Amino acid sequence: MLALVSVALLFAPAVVNPGDLDTTYQKLKDAVTAKQVAQVKDLAAQTSALARQIINSPAPTDNDEKQQWNDRLTFAREVDVYSEYALYATAVGASPETVVDLIGALEQQNPKSKYLDQGYGLYYHALQQTGAAAKILGIAEKAVENLPDNDDSLAVLAESLFARKQSERALGYANRLIAVANKRARPEGMPANEWERKRATELASGYWIAGVAEAEKASYYDADRNLRAALPLVTGSDARKAVALFYLGLANYQLGKMTMKKSLVLEAMKFSQQAAAIQGPLAQQAWHNAQVMRDEAAKMR
Repeated sequence: MLALVSVALLFAPAVVNPGDLDTTYQKLKDAVTAKQVAQVKDLAAQTSALARQIINSPAPTDNDEKQQWNDRLTFAREVDVYSEYALYATAVGASPETVVDLIGALEQQNPKSKYLDQGYGLYYHALQQTGAAAKILGIAEKAVENLPDNDDSLAVLAESLFARKQSERALGYANRLIAVANKRARPEGMPANEWERKRATELASGYWIAGVAEAEKASYYDADRNLRAALPLVTGSDARKAVALFYLGLANYQLGKMTMKKSLVLEAMKFSQQAAAIQGPLAQQAWHNAQVMRDEAAKMR
């Protein structure tokens, strides 16, 4: 009989002492206030584990106990979210090594955390600073599976894949980045001017990559639309401006020929002339294109 009781106890579900969560939660808050990195990392994991035991516990059958259980459940959920905040808040302003450690822990704890959504940009920058840039692409690919509208990850994927000449995949992520950057609200706590700069950078990347990729596969209508949107946003980069102007010339020339519109061919010539005026690998070809376009326009009514 004693053996049976022992087995029953061995396999019985662990009972969470409500005081354990309260105590660990308070310790975590104290560690966050004191910026004790190691303690925050350990206590966040412990706090989340205790909170989730309560969250996943079965509801009591006694009606008198249900309200108390519901209150405890609400509290446990709030505490679990705080444990994620604790990791993110401690990472902000910390050394790159600490950022990698804490955001990595947050990613393991909850890959769909709203604080991870805010922290990926910080994480990618820290990975570059610590010599782990090779990991970024893989992390970003997993990130968008859990947070499909994360602009930092979409920007990383679009830029990285385009640089690797995987233009079709880069185009898909660039289009998603454009959509997200145009609709995403300013993150809580981010100054308006900082958000506008970030958003403009993301849109410049998205429109430029999409436009170039579309021009390369002869999707001239889409290329023209995206490159016109990119042009005022890439003025700070002569290299990207030259490429945008070069492909705008090519796209408008082809569209002008297809629609027999002289105005488009003349506009293509102007884009090409502007591209030729920027020193770089495309200047000579852009100048040659401009001459061809001028001759072609002269033949049109």
